[in-house]
Amino acid sequence: MEFNVGDKVVYPMHGAGVIEAIEEKEILGERKKYYIMNIPIGDMKVMIPLDNVEQIGLREVIDRDGVQRVFAILKANHSKMSSNWNRRYRANLDKIKSGDIFQVAEVVRNLMYRDKEKGLSTGERKMLESARQILVSELVLAQETTAEDVDNIIDRFFRG
Repeated sequence: MEFNVGDKVVYPMHGAGVIEAIEEKEILGERKKYYIMNIPIGDMKVMIPLDNVEQIGLREVIDRDGVQRVFAILKANHSKMSSNWNRRYRANLDKIKSGDIFQVAEVVRNLMYRDKEKGLSTGERKMLESARQILVSELVLAQETTAEDVDNIIDRFFRG
């Protein structure tokens, strides 16, 4: 898949951003073309080699239907998770690594419910923050809104 300057894309495990440039650079004696991507949340710039795009799983930001599907996942009851911390952590990490926003939404939902019911360990709290940041970064670009607005929407699903 090829992207252009200005495209909104998702870099799994990092979040969503905008391709600002396509540059040729020499790194370790090898000349390659790179997407220069700006990830606004966390204010990060990332260089992604064009020949690694498939392996990395770079993809377009979801559309409006995708946004509605994410909200439906967040509203739904949480799914069964392993009571074994290690198994649960690995399963959630695999979902985040997949780069699939719907799986990331499940992780956010399940960990937020778990936090309400039993609290989270430090590791799971960090995982929730990371998954939530990835989710928010994509929803901000998909809806052309602010992180604050998206955070408020997510928080509303878990009140009460």
